[in-house]
Amino acid sequence: MLVLKLALVAFSVLLSTLAARRFGHRVGGAVAGMPMIAAPIIAILLLDHDAGQVRAVALATLVCLPAAIVHIVSFAASAGRWSAPVCVSLALLAYLAASLVLTQLSLSPTLVGALALAAPATGLWFAAHHAGPAAPVAVPRVELVLRVAAAVAMAAAVIAGADVLPPVVSGLLLAVPITGTVLPCFTLPRYGAAATRSLMAGFLQGLHGFAAFFIALYWALGTFGALAAFLMALAAAVVTAASVQAVVRWWMRRSPAADTA
Repeated sequence: MLVLKLALVAFSVLLSTLAARRFGHRVGGAVAGMPMIAAPIIAILLLDHDAGQVRAVALATLVCLPAAIVHIVSFAASAGRWSAPVCVSLALLAYLAASLVLTQLSLSPTLVGALALAAPATGLWFAAHHAGPAAPVAVPRVELVLRVAAAVAMAAAVIAGADVLPPVVSGLLLAVPITGTVLPCFTLPRYGAAATRSLMAGFLQGLHGFAAFFIALYWALGTFGALAAFLMALAAAVVTAASVQAVVRWWMRRSPAADTA
């Protein structure tokens, strides 16, 4: 499982970077925000565990999702003011604080799902006016390799720490947005604050699909079999992501300022 997780992290960073090369930072972020790492892991969990256990994992993931939004918005907000190390430190601290608050609340599954779905939309509302136009990005091969290596190293450190730390801390570590931490650290010093904000707006856009996946999975596993629930969750993620993409394109067409920010 460890090797699979690291391979999925590497694949996610590789695919999102290639998408940024072709379509721009925002599209790269949107690809990274989708459940490309989570979905295959959930599929394996469904093979090895009963539906109740996987539902608990889905609910725990949704509980921490608003904290990931806080992380992304914090990095985007600080990108024009400080260097990447300072930005990522502030973002991780914001994530930790939000996670600790969220995990102490006793929220119903319905409220957890509502917050998880509203959080990306709220974050995107704050970040959308910073997003620049879609344009290819010249990412050198050496940077591509470094991005993948950094993401895999961070994932390995997080997984190793989660194995030896208390359960609460382990849960917080495993929910850290790895691609949302590594990619902006490369984007900010090389491409600037505007590109970083565009990347983070893309993350927020893609996380709508992430939220839809886990919400659909949680509710479907209570009624349907594992395979049907998983397919329904995938469909929900794709439909939600496509819908949000259509809305964002419409908004950017009618708001010329968004293309020049």
